[in-house]
Amino acid sequence: MSTNPYPLGLRLAGRRVVVVGGGAVASRRVPALLDAGADVLLVSPEVTPALRAHVDAGRLHWRPRRFAPDDLDGAWLVQVAVDDPHAAASVSAAAAERRIFCVRADDRTAATAWTPAVTRHGPVTVAVLGGGDPHRAMAVRDAVRELLTARTGLAVGPAGSSRDAPAPAGGVGGPQAPAPAGAVADQQPSATAGSGGGAVPPGGPVGRVSLVGAGPGDPELITVKGWRLLTEADVVVADRLVPGLLLDELRPDVELVDAAKIPYGPSRAQEEINRILVDRALAGKVVVRLKGGDPYVFGRGGEELLACAAAGVPVTVVPGVTSAVAVPAVAGVPVTHRSVAHEFTVVSGHVAPDSPVSLVRWEALAGLRGTLVVLMGLKNLAAIADTLTRHGRDAATPVAVIQEGTTGGQRSLRSTLGAVAADVVAAGLRPPAIVVIGDVVDALTP
Repeated sequence: MSTNPYPLGLRLAGRRVVVVGGGAVASRRVPALLDAGADVLLVSPEVTPALRAHVDAGRLHWRPRRFAPDDLDGAWLVQVAVDDPHAAASVSAAAAERRIFCVRADDRTAATAWTPAVTRHGPVTVAVLGGGDPHRAMAVRDAVRELLTARTGLAVGPAGSSRDAPAPAGGVGGPQAPAPAGAVADQQPSATAGSGGGAVPPGGPVGRVSLVGAGPGDPELITVKGWRLLTEADVVVADRLVPGLLLDELRPDVELVDAAKIPYGPSRAQEEINRILVDRALAGKVVVRLKGGDPYVFGRGGEELLACAAAGVPVTVVPGVTSAVAVPAVAGVPVTHRSVAHEFTVVSGHVAPDSPVSLVRWEALAGLRGTLVVLMGLKNLAAIADTLTRHGRDAATPVAVIQEGTTGGQRSLRSTLGAVAADVVAAGLRPPAIVVIGDVVDALTP
């Protein structure tokens, strides 16, 4: 009797899907369910920061406890994302009693449904089942994706092609990325703080690190090169703002490290990220550091590059579409416009203007005539607006605030510099959000 699966596209909009487990596997599976419009119930005592962000945004429901059979009441599908086979089997049994299809991350032979390897190209979704072999499914999926994205003068090259080969040990990859001061290509440097605790092992296998910008939120805004490097990765270290659908397309054996889950303060966490990148690469792994937006726009990509170079790890830098320009654009706000603005300035607002550690000269910015784009500034928006107006910027200056730009959760607000802080609170806008200050906000208004 044939055991081939029956392919089916599930229309889950508004229908309950239960996800049991709150770790890395769930972090990879939930975004695709949300993208399908499913009513997602997450059951797990703990969840990753990426999943918690979905909970806080109201995109899914979370029951912070262990699974109980009545969690499946009203469900159409259940995904088991735990590594305890006994717990997974109990969920499977409860699903079978209720005739609910069950996906098992721990044991596909015990599952009644499989999650296919998926690629998305606009309205086209291609799902590949490899007869139970995820590697075969991924290989076919990637070949289909290359066919969908191929166009004149642009082809996705094979892994290791010379056009994007990383620099030698100690240097920095990319034709326009100079080596940092002190980095010597033929030298094996000693370990430095955050370098992972050792030099390149003589004659040992050395992997590579790619710093990849994932773009502002829409998974299709990653570059072709960035996506290809993701398909080659053994390890992916991802930020909270990385598009979740990109993680859904990783090979099942990829080690996914949630950078937001590292249990240290901001500076120590960055040291730990540096150590993970270096250690995995020195162990011969292909590592992708996946960052929202562009790696070098308030992304600490430079610090990670220096740590890798100090340890003799080859690095390739793949620029990303920065939210500073892309998010205003999709909201109908050009950062420059003829006869309106001939300049734009991008500034981080994560430090309050009156803080002694602020490196921003807000009084100088107040005197500019061009566009001011503020990233990570929602918490300090009242202080920023007050500082700019006190130093001469007109309180009537148009302002746009765009939350979760380029995603399905995008929300926009138009206001003025004098009123925007109160308007944001009244509208309930939350991070991540981009603030655009200047006459360009009204440039495309009829």
